This record gives sequence, C-alpha cells and structure tokens, in this order.
Amino acid sequence: MKKIKHIPIAILTILSICFPYACSKSFLSRPALGSLSEETLANQKGIDALLVGAYSALDGQNVGGGTWESSPDNWIYGSVAGGDAHKGSFAGDQPAIDPIVRFISDPSNGFFNAKYRACYEGVARANAVLKTIAKTENLDPAFSDNAQGQARFLRGHYYFELKKMFNKVPWIDETSTDFKAPNTEDIWPKIEDDFKFAMEKTNETQPNAGQANKWAAAAYLAKTYMFQDKYGDAKPIFDQIISQGKTSKGETYGLTAKFEDNFDAATKNNKESVFAVQYTANDGTGGIANANAGDMLNFPYGDSPFGCCGFYQPTQDLVNAFRTDPDGLPYLDNYNSVPVKNDQGIASSQPFTPYAGTLDPRLDWTAGRRGLPYHDWGLHPGQKWIRDQTYAGPYAPKKHIYWQATQDEYSDRNSWAPGSAINYVLIRFSDVLLMAAEAEAEVGSLDKAEEYVNMVRARAANPQGWLYKYIDDADPLAGFSNEPAANYEIDTYPTGTFTTKGKDYAVKAIRFERRLELGMEGHRFFDLVRWGNAKEVLDAYFQYEGTVTSDIQGATFKTGKNEYYPIPQAQIDLSFKDGTPTLTQNSGY
Repeated sequence: MKKIKHIPIAILTILSICFPYACSKSFLSRPALGSLSEETLANQKGIDALLVGAYSALDGQNVGGGTWESSPDNWIYGSVAGGDAHKGSFAGDQPAIDPIVRFISDPSNGFFNAKYRACYEGVARANAVLKTIAKTENLDPAFSDNAQGQARFLRGHYYFELKKMFNKVPWIDETSTDFKAPNTEDIWPKIEDDFKFAMEKTNETQPNAGQANKWAAAAYLAKTYMFQDKYGDAKPIFDQIISQGKTSKGETYGLTAKFEDNFDAATKNNKESVFAVQYTANDGTGGIANANAGDMLNFPYGDSPFGCCGFYQPTQDLVNAFRTDPDGLPYLDNYNSVPVKNDQGIASSQPFTPYAGTLDPRLDWTAGRRGLPYHDWGLHPGQKWIRDQTYAGPYAPKKHIYWQATQDEYSDRNSWAPGSAINYVLIRFSDVLLMAAEAEAEVGSLDKAEEYVNMVRARAANPQGWLYKYIDDADPLAGFSNEPAANYEIDTYPTGTFTTKGKDYAVKAIRFERRLELGMEGHRFFDLVRWGNAKEVLDAYFQYEGTVTSDIQGATFKTGKNEYYPIPQAQIDLSFKDGTPTLTQNSGY
C-alpha cells in the first residue's frame, strides 16, 4: 500500500485530529495553507486516502519522533525486555535501552514517549477516517462498512499496543472534543468493541494483501480476550478462524511448509500471514522509513556485509531453549542445565566447533551462530561480526535479515544502516494455533490443545524447512547441500501426552512452544505479563544470563510495577487542565 507521506499531513490538521495533548486551540483554529478541505475529502477517494494514512502509521516511523524507539515489532519492549535478546552493540550505544530492560527506567525516558506518540498518531489517523465517513453523504453502504471496519480495526490495534505497554491510557475517538481526557478508564471493552465491529463489517477479501479483513479482526479480538484471561470468549473465535479463516487475498490460513518463509521478502503475505506491517525497499523516497527502519540497528557489526550496528543479539537463555531430548521434545524445566556451546571469548581466527547435541531446527532461523550458514552470506564468523561479546553475548539476530542473492530487490541502503522489504507479521497463523491451544487447555480439550501444538511442531520437523550446509563454504551463493547444518532432532508430542500428564503440563508445554516458535518477534515480555509469571521467569533469566554477559547483571523484576511501562512524563506534563494533570502515573513510578 502507499504511504501517508504522499498525502498532505495537513489533512489531519484540517480535521482537528491530533494525538492527545499535542494541539493548541489557536493552532486548530487556523486553516493550514495548501491543505485539503473537509469537503474535498468527503468522498470515496478522500476516505481511501485517509485510510492509507491510517495504515501507514503502522510502521511507527516519522509519526512519533522515534525510529527504533517506536518500531512495531517491539524488539526492545517485547523481546529484549522479555529475555529473548540483549540490547546488543556495546554499553555506551543507545544507553536509554539499558534501564528499560533492567526495569529501572523512569517516566522521563524518551523511548516511552516516542512509542506512545506513534501509537496515538495511528489512533488519530483512524479517527480521521471515521469522522470523515460520518460527514460524507451518499456513500455506497458496502464501501462505508468496509472502510469503517478497517479504520476501527486499525484503531483497535493501536490501542491494543498502548494498553499492553502502558495499561492506563485515555480513550480518544472520532467524537472526542477533549484531548486532555483522563486515563482512569479500563479501555479493554472499547478495544473489544472496535474488533467486534471490524469482524462484522470488514470484507473477507481486500484489493491489497496488506489490508485487514474480517479474519484479521477476529484474530485480534480473540487475542484481546486472551490478554484478559477470557478463554471462554476466545475459544469459539479461534475455532472459526482455524476452520474458516482466509487471508485478505482469499487464501485459506495454514502453515507454510518452510518456517523461514515467514521471514523472507520473496515469500511474504503468504497463507500464514494474518496481519502484517508492509515494508518495501528502494521506494524512491531516498530514505528507509518504509523499509523497516525500526530494525535498522539490528544487523551484524564489524566486517559484516551489513556494516551496522550490532544490536538485538539473541540470549544464551533463548538459544538453550531449543535443545531437544532423545525423543525430539524440549526440555521444559531444565533447558539451561547444558548450555549450547558458543564461541564466547574465542577469536574468529581461532578454531571453533559448534554444538553437537540435538536441537530444534527453528534455532538456526532465529539466531545466527558461529560456524553455521548465515542465510547465503557465508558461515557466521563469530567475534568479527559481534561488537562486544562480554557485554551482549556471541549471537546475531536472523529473522529480519535479507538474503544476499535478492539484496538488490529487497535490501535498502539509502541510509547509514540497512533497511529491508521483509514484512513484520503482527499475527501469524502459528500464533493463532498456539493461542487457541492455550484456550483449549484452559476451558476446552487437552487433546485439541495438543493437536494445535503438534501442528506447529510438525512444520518445524519437516526437513524441507531446515537449515543445510553450503555446497561450498567458499561460495555460499552456489547453494545448499543435503546435509543439515546441525544435529536437528524434533518430533511432535505422542498422542495423549497432554491428557495423560494433565493441564499444568499442557500449559507449560504450550507456553514453551510459543517461545520456540515466536522467539525474537516481540511477544515474549507481554506473554509473561499476561501469564502472571514475569517475575519468576525474568529473575531466573537475569540470574542465569548474568553469568554469560555483563549487561543485565543484578537486574530484577518488581511485581506490581514492572508489568507495565511508565506513562511518559512528557505526556503528563502536557495534560494539565486547571492546574492539575489529567493523566495519572502507573503504580510504582
């Protein structure tokens, strides 16, 4: 889809819509020179243009003052804070991230304000669509329903992000006149209403793959229920999605044969993509805002072909989670008892032999390890691509890395760090299956929960999607051999395991599977919070990982505070009305 940068920003100004607390009455009372009037926009073409603007805020770029701070994949707030990754690079680079992941940050940290503003910009643009539709006469009813459904879906998404990040946030909709509304109301019911409306009104298929459809809305509605422990409400929706759901292109949902197809620009918008942020490379703008600029720091460093910047390094704790037992199943309780061998402290010029134990093959599409193929860029050389192993460990990220063979089409070098055309998939069908498994374990059938988990594991066990050694290590572009790159051993749970071992075991297995399947995709911290075990898991992670790296040594998670990030102080300062702020801070800050 096109980006909002091709539509005058003054559109939103004329509509008197802005993110909360950032507008003044005098500014709103003056028409913007060269802007479009409400009358000009009050037609199908104008509404379409505004809807494009609402979609374009999904990437969080150039709308909230942030780049990586407001990345939609939440690599900082979801994965680094959740123990899947280290900040990476070295201690003095982007130091504002360190207190976030150590859970000692305060409300003045500008990263929070950037994320907050980016989400509310998306809310504002969705509201602009709805406000304009309400004022437009003689609209085709089918067009109006579909446009409203998409706008409310997008608004629901932006508020979902705000709610899971900050909890106490004000609700601003298309009818609001008070942009200094308090944040005392629980907005989950209103988020539910937006997704219910979108599920009912949005078309099943759309002209563009990146547009939301009714099934994307259904997935978000069910996920909203999951975040409130409403498993009984979520389960029937998951049933519908799994049995009837389709992509916006009309393709029945399913798992791709190859796990890595979800992380390749050449295979994006496939049958597993429920809803994704659409990225494109070399779009003619001279920048990488449309090419996943939010992850521009997150490429191997040193003499790597990417040049910058060494952030977002997978943790040893995450890597160890991919170990498998002789039956090809994960070590649910003691995965750290035998660490996967790494090259910490071993120079790239020195010999190194990778870990020989059995592993889940998804590891090597999630983390770059020394001595194994790094896509088609050659064998990962270890220290030469890592900025500071003692600070953040020996591993490199992989899921968002483009391929050498297709870099001319899918990489973007219009900035000092790389951009990429690989989409970020907000909800994959495997995510749906694993959430459905959770709901089944809580209020349904343990056998059905096992079936869903095994669908995900069966795809991972398909050798078609494993990483293989190069035909010639000296020429990675020559292709891959038929020899697996590591000792992969993975299998499904034997039929009846969940029922035999009971609900507690099933829940543990499902939660563990989410980490294996969705690692480094920004979900981990928010999963831990909704499960209520963040302190237990993260304190154990800090204790273990602190023996490997220096960045998180001594960190701890405080229950009753760290489940949510602080309301940005800048927003509280802007919320004053009659000498009193209308926004209240989260507990503990």
